[in-house]
Amino acid sequence: MKFNFERWGETILGAVVAVVAVGFFAFAAAQAGQNTTGAGYDLHASFQRVDGVGVGADVRISGVKVGVVRSITLDPSTYDAVLTLTVNNGVHVLDESTARIATDGLLGGAYVSIEPAGMDPLAAGAEIPNTQGSVDLLTLFASFAQGSGNSGNSEEATP
Repeated sequence: MKFNFERWGETILGAVVAVVAVGFFAFAAAQAGQNTTGAGYDLHASFQRVDGVGVGADVRISGVKVGVVRSITLDPSTYDAVLTLTVNNGVHVLDESTARIATDGLLGGAYVSIEPAGMDPLAAGAEIPNTQGSVDLLTLFASFAQGSGNSGNSEEATP
């Protein structure tokens, strides 16, 4: 009986690929929804629309991840979506900052972008005063389509 090294090589290679894949999945599961530094403080922000944002979504300042969305609730009196953001310790969100819902391109995921403004840092548990909700692209495209019927040609008055 002849020993087939080629078959054993394929089996070992398959096992190595499976172990690496399981390692990547375990790492991704451990990192999902985690702050980059571990500890942080909570801030709140109210939005009219938070389409595409979920628990664990990034909170970014200048494109740098500084926290995560910890929870999303509905304010029954205003029907606004209230996001609880956990921001890393050492990162100060200023008192006149704006939080807006942004996306990574047309097909990318949504995240909360904080645009710093003001002088004093917000205290833990405070609310970010200025917010800008997500943009509904279908409504935006529909408004452009309605406006495209007017090609910009206006009747000119003859002197």
